[in-house]
Amino acid sequence: MKPAAFDYCRPDRLDEALGLLAEYGADVSILAGGMSLGPMLNMRLVRPRILMDIKKIGELGRVQLARDGVHTGATVVQADALAHSELMAAAPLLALGLPNVGHFQTRSRGTLAGSVAHADPSAEIPLCLATLGGSIELRSKRARRVVPAAEFFQGVLTTARRSDELLTGLVWPMSARGTGYGFREIAQRHGDFAIAAVACAVTLDASGSIEDLRVGLGGVEDRPVLAETKGFRGAAADRETARAVAADAAAAADPMSDVKASADYRRALVRALVEDAAMAAFESAKAQR
Repeated sequence: MKPAAFDYCRPDRLDEALGLLAEYGADVSILAGGMSLGPMLNMRLVRPRILMDIKKIGELGRVQLARDGVHTGATVVQADALAHSELMAAAPLLALGLPNVGHFQTRSRGTLAGSVAHADPSAEIPLCLATLGGSIELRSKRARRVVPAAEFFQGVLTTARRSDELLTGLVWPMSARGTGYGFREIAQRHGDFAIAAVACAVTLDASGSIEDLRVGLGGVEDRPVLAETKGFRGAAADRETARAVAADAAAAADPMSDVKASADYRRALVRALVEDAAMAAFESAKAQR
């Protein structure tokens, strides 16, 4: 199929892009990499009046290290992110998750922010951002606002972005010393969207006990969700704790059913993947002590 007719705009400056969004709002579809938008256009799942290509806006392609984290602009390509040593060192969980995103061909076009804006519940990049407690920068002609990832994702392909706003960047919290990470997923084939995925970050205290633990689930519910882990602060970072975390996460999850897997199968995957990802994070954190 071919897309319905649209007007193509390629602004060179951010203020031009924001002006178009202010004038046309929901009639605009935003193109960064196009790995998700392209097929949706061809299948006519979206029929924009205007397709706005933001790839030529130079300031949106930057990676900047700041006190509040690493800022990645809206057009930073996934393959470039993987090759950016400072970014990967500052956000090790993203380094673990990115190789699972599509294939090297799609990572050479797809952007970090595009995956977040698309908000597929099975996507790895939104899962990593939510697990780390990252945030999304949104700009309009009216204002700039920063939305925590936990509030940005609101359902399948649904976000908190307003029609006159442009997602201009992501903020990845810097990795702290003594923090380890784990990432595990199950997909029908490597590069497919995950049937279930788990991201884990753990910080150990001086005694080797858990000081902070974050466990994110992807592909399980209609958005990335965080498991409740406060009760494990002070626990030993061992297999018994990993199993307990996995059991609690599986019991609390509200998995969806679809053509790929039933809710019961996804719950079983959560139990297995959380235990494995937690143990990987524990070992990673211990190696830094």
